[in-house]
Amino acid sequence: MLKKVAKVVAFLLIFVLGILGIQHLLIPKYVTDIKEGSMIEEYYKSEKNNDVLFIGSCQFFENISPVTMWEEYGITSYIRGSADQYIWQSYYLLEDALRYETPKVVVMNVHSLSIKKETVEESYNRMTIDGMKWSMSKVNAINASMTKDETFMSYLFPIVRYHSRWDELTEQDFKYYFNKPLVTTKGYLMQVGVRPLTTKPRVPVLADSEFDKENVEYLQKAADLCKEKGIKLVLLKAPSVFPHWYDEYDEQVEKFAKDNDLLYINAIEENEIIGIDYSTDTFDYGQHLNVQGAEKFSKYLGKVLDKEYNLADHRNDDNIAKDWNEVSKRYYEEKETKLKEWKE
Repeated sequence: MLKKVAKVVAFLLIFVLGILGIQHLLIPKYVTDIKEGSMIEEYYKSEKNNDVLFIGSCQFFENISPVTMWEEYGITSYIRGSADQYIWQSYYLLEDALRYETPKVVVMNVHSLSIKKETVEESYNRMTIDGMKWSMSKVNAINASMTKDETFMSYLFPIVRYHSRWDELTEQDFKYYFNKPLVTTKGYLMQVGVRPLTTKPRVPVLADSEFDKENVEYLQKAADLCKEKGIKLVLLKAPSVFPHWYDEYDEQVEKFAKDNDLLYINAIEENEIIGIDYSTDTFDYGQHLNVQGAEKFSKYLGKVLDKEYNLADHRNDDNIAKDWNEVSKRYYEEKETKLKEWKE
């Protein structure tokens, strides 16, 4: 009897391991293309010694260089970024991060307040949620994010979602099966090259300028959580020309910041001080910054955060500096390689 039970248990174990192995093969690796899908899980591999956490979409992870802020001010920071990150996802990523560390400052992207729930796309949900470790934060993020065509089961068992990828498998699915290289530097996805802004895009007329009530509620939850943990919350609109940041949006964020005694930085209004030049500092016609623009913006942003919150300069802390010096070396090697490839 015991032998039969042992055989059944062994069979089930082998079956489950086999399914998990196939599932891991079928899940996209996001290494050489659509790198944004790797960003959330990379956080768990990083050192948790950050005084500043940035949480938001491409307006953060392509516009802010933590290495620059480290070199200029000794600020330790990380960007928990993902493509088209919705405000409720930002909240649950904040909640998740606080399981591992308690930064002095959290900076959140206010652009996501303008996104309507009905425009949510499953592909962007996946790039944010699949990389999260399992916790109630992930469970709640799934429930808050799912489109009408998605199921919780497909997140619990991704093979349900990706079972049809057999004919889409590439060499990288096998190459990076056991170990994936980092695609970011402390959450920063480096972009090089120049596609200058030559003509400002036409500004569409807003049908509805009011932020969705649920979006504001999630931002309030973030403000309340930071207050509870003794963390300073900063609201940031990163520099960009498109999508347009309407005055009506700005007024709502200003009011929220005033009501909650928060710092709000609208970097669009600080372009001249920052030194952003959209003929040289953007790789996609003014939507996001290239590495030169990101370094300019990060010098400005680091200065503001350092002045406002008197952040510690960790450059003389050998334990912390060792990690950051290695990160900086990798950053400049990547920068040199990418600039060389672009110029060729």
